[in-house]
Amino acid sequence: MKVYKIIGLLFITAISLTFCAMKQELQTEFPQEIQSAFYQKMKDGIDSGGTHFYIEFKKPFAANIKLKKIYFHNQESSVEEITKNTFVAHFYQINKKEDLILDIDPAKEYGNKAPVIQKSKFDLKRNEAVLEYKKDNKTQFFKITNLIEKPLR
Repeated sequence: MKVYKIIGLLFITAISLTFCAMKQELQTEFPQEIQSAFYQKMKDGIDSGGTHFYIEFKKPFAANIKLKKIYFHNQESSVEEITKNTFVAHFYQINKKEDLILDIDPAKEYGNKAPVIQKSKFDLKRNEAVLEYKKDNKTQFFKITNLIEKPLR
């Protein structure tokens, strides 16, 4: 019986250590100086329900750094270069409404699909984002705080 307890403890310890290794480590400093980071909500019409996220740097990027993704408001998006110093990511809200069948008889509601809820990789506040980048072919993450919302011009 004592052998089973030892094996059980070793198994639980091994499982808990593997989950610790999977956690993403955030860098405290970004290798380039960020001039500003902000987001703008899109207007109604063609661009309804989305956000543009901008990052501006003081100097052009070094050759060994590549921006990959931004995690913001429980979404992720790839980063596009506008100029050597300015990058943008687009977050779109999909307004896909499906009809639900509601009835007293549960058998008639059988075809309804359950909602898909996606959990973000990071636990972020409303004014925070995480920037994923590669430096010397190693993926790293940097948390951007105190983001501001600027109105569209």
